[in-house]
This record gives sequence, C-alpha cells and structure tokens, in this order.
Amino acid sequence: MEKNLKQRVLSGMRPSGKLHLGHLHGALSNWVELQKKYECFYFVADWHALTTEYEKTDKIKQDSIDMVIDWLSVGLDPEKSTLFVQSQLLEHAELHLFLSMITPLPWLERCPTYKEQLKEIKTRDIHTYGFLGYPVLQASDILIYKADKVPVGEDQLPHLELTREIARRFNSLYGEILTEPQALLTKTSKVPGTDGRKMSKSYNNCIYLSDTPEIISKKISSYLTDPSRIHPTDQGHPDVCAIYSLQEIYYENPKEIEEKCKKGTIGCVQCKKMLAERIIKSLEPIHKKQHELKSNPMLINEILKNGTQKAKAVTEKTMSEVRKSLKLWNME
Repeated sequence: MEKNLKQRVLSGMRPSGKLHLGHLHGALSNWVELQKKYECFYFVADWHALTTEYEKTDKIKQDSIDMVIDWLSVGLDPEKSTLFVQSQLLEHAELHLFLSMITPLPWLERCPTYKEQLKEIKTRDIHTYGFLGYPVLQASDILIYKADKVPVGEDQLPHLELTREIARRFNSLYGEILTEPQALLTKTSKVPGTDGRKMSKSYNNCIYLSDTPEIISKKISSYLTDPSRIHPTDQGHPDVCAIYSLQEIYYENPKEIEEKCKKGTIGCVQCKKMLAERIIKSLEPIHKKQHELKSNPMLINEILKNGTQKAKAVTEKTMSEVRKSLKLWNME
C-alpha cells in the first residue's frame, strides 16, 4: 500500500446546532479548501460541549446532526475528509487522562479563554474540573492524530501553544511519541451580526445557513448602519457600517460600494437589498443540499460511523505507542 504523503490536519467544532455565516466564513470555507491539499480529520466535539452544557445534555446529539448537515452542505466531502464523533473514540479520553497527569496547573489557569469565560458566563456554573481542564482534552484531540497542522485564528494561538508545550513535556518524559502541531494561521473574515457585534448565537444576532430568503431579507433590513446618515443622499462612512463589512465578503468589488456610500449615491436601504440578494443566491446550493440530507437521516449516521471507524485505526495505533512508552502493565 502506498504511504499517504499528505500532511495531516485536525480540527473540530462544538455541537451547538445549526451554523451561521460566521461559521461559514470563519472556519468552514477554509476546511473545504484544506481537504483538497491535506489529509483532513474533522470531528464533532461533543465531549467539549459538556464543559458548559453538562446540565442539559438532551440537545447535544441533535445539535451534532444539524451541525454535520451544515458541514456537508457547504462542501465537506466524506470521501476527502474523515468526519467523526469525539465521544465514540474512548482513546481520546485515555490520552486526556495521561496528559492531565503531567500538565502543571498554572498552565491551565493562565489560559486567556478560561479567564474570559469565567467572567462572561454567568448563567451556568463552570467552576468545574472539566472546564479548567478542557485545554488538555483539546490537546489530546490533536495529539492523538499526530496532526501536522491545526487551522487556527490568531486568538486561538495560545491554545495551540499549550498543546505544543504538553507534547514537549510528554516527549521529554517518555520519548518522542507525540507530534508537535504547527499552526495553520487562517485569515478569518469579519462577520458582524445584526447588532454590529461579532455574529454569535449568544448575542442572538445571527443569519443561519438554513434561514429562508424571507428571514434573511428581514434580518439584513434590521442591521444597524452608519448612525450619522439620516438621508439616502448623505455622505456615508463605510468603515463604521456592519453592512459594508458583509459587502466586503459578498460583493466582488466592494470598493465600488464604498465610493458610492461615501458620495451619497447609494442609500442604506438599497445597499441592504443588494446584499440580501447576494447572500440568498450564495446560500441556494447549500439549502438544496440541506434539504437532501434532512430527507435521508441514515446517511448522516453512516458517514459518521465510517469516519469514526477510520479515525479509530489512527487513535488505537497512537495509544499503543503511548501505553508502551509509559511502561504500564500489559497483560496481552
């Protein structure tokens, strides 16, 4: 059998249900391109969902299915990428256990996201061991596949560096087993929500990939624009307008819109209408694929089952090496 010479990429996403334009332009479009060049493993991070949703687990499975439907609808191909479910591979948890034994507590306490979310999330009790230690589980997700590269935005670099530190510590103690992953830095488009803030479910400001044309038009019309612009002929300031940020994504020549806005030759209502039409048209093939997949739920299960089996072949091999390096009891 010919050895696969492609570098391996690993990434995952917490299941939070249907996805929105922020997910599309922040991650999924990049995932689709990466599968053309790399050996890609993309997983449903359902254990990670438990770090904040441990009291409400009834939605996690359906949210996972909805998320994978969106993955496939935007172009992830199970023939090119391995799509799988984290919780179906117990080796992730085993490596997490071993890594937790060697990870110093201060490494976790200094994690920027940990500090931020402790301040921001007030509706749930996240003062738990699982939440503090989720970067170690994240590290095991990456290291168990010996991933060469991990696609991240700049804000995620500290997490990846922690994974690299954990890998170095393990290798220094037990031998060169784990691969230090490299960052595949991705430029993510700024995708503002209806209120101008970053598009996020927690802000209830999203345009979802499954939204109907009518809902999309309504949401676009509700967007906040340049507050200083009262009349359509007033000179606008695109740099403070959320609609223009979206035009930069969906319009082939956004500078043309920028100049018209600054000169007052295009009004906000017209600009919003043009944008809504472009977004609706771009989502048409995605909606068609979503409809096909929803009418065949067993296909999703089959894709994830096959992907999980393929991923298991990798995780079992890595864990065999890890157990041997730790010199633990072997009764085989």
